[in-house]
Amino acid sequence: MSPPQRSPSPEFSPLAIGEDLSPLPAYKAAGTTATDFAGLLAEPLRLHEDLASGCGGQTWPAGMVLAKHMLRYHRDDMRNSRILELGAGGGLVGLAVAKGCAVENPLYITDQLEMYSLMEHNIGLNGLEGQVKATILNWGEPLPQSIAAFKPDVILAADCVYFEPAFPLLLATLSDLLKLCPSATIYFCFKKRRRADMQFLKKAQKLFRVTEVPDEDRPVFSREGLFLYTFRAA
Repeated sequence: MSPPQRSPSPEFSPLAIGEDLSPLPAYKAAGTTATDFAGLLAEPLRLHEDLASGCGGQTWPAGMVLAKHMLRYHRDDMRNSRILELGAGGGLVGLAVAKGCAVENPLYITDQLEMYSLMEHNIGLNGLEGQVKATILNWGEPLPQSIAAFKPDVILAADCVYFEPAFPLLLATLSDLLKLCPSATIYFCFKKRRRADMQFLKKAQKLFRVTEVPDEDRPVFSREGLFLYTFRAA
C-alpha cells in the first residue's frame, strides 16, 4: 500500500511552531498491554512496560504512529531489508514490524543496557526469539561489531527526541549508520514538546536529506504535535 499523495501543508511544519506544545507524558505503572494497531495486526502485540530502569520502558506516542505507518505502508516491501530500531525501549516498533511485516532477515532492537532485559522480555512475550535480537547500542559510541557487520538499511527511530544533551550523540549515531550503508532509509518519528526539539530537526536538515512522510493519519497526529520523516544520506 503506497502512502497517500498530498500537497505541502506548511501549517503542520514543526519548524513553524514556536511555543512548547505539551509536557512529557505522565508515567504509568508497570504492566503488560496488548494492541493490534487498529486492526493492522492479526494477533495483538503484547508489550510489558516498566519504568524501573528509565522512561524508555514506557510506550510513547511516536512509537504508535511509526509502528502503524510501517504496518500500513511497508508490510510487504521489506522482505530482504536489514532492519534496526534505535532507542527501542521495550521494542514496540521493531516487534510490531517483526510480527506484522514480511521480513526474512533478523531484526535488531537496540537501546542502552538498562533497557536490555525489558527488550528481551518483550521478545519472549511475543514468541519472536528466532526473529528479533536485542542489542546494546549507546548513541555517540562506535557501533557494535554485530551491527557494523549487519549493515542495516532500514532504521526505525521513534520518540528519540526528548533529552537535549543526547541530541549530538543521536545525530552522530544516525550519521554513522548512514555512512555504514549510504543507501539506508531512517524512519524518524517524534513528538514536539519543547523549542529545543526543533533545533534537533534543523541540525538534522543540515546533515541529511529530510523528507516528511505522507500518511493517511497525518491530519490527526500532526495536531498532537507528532511528525514523521525519512532521513537519507545527503
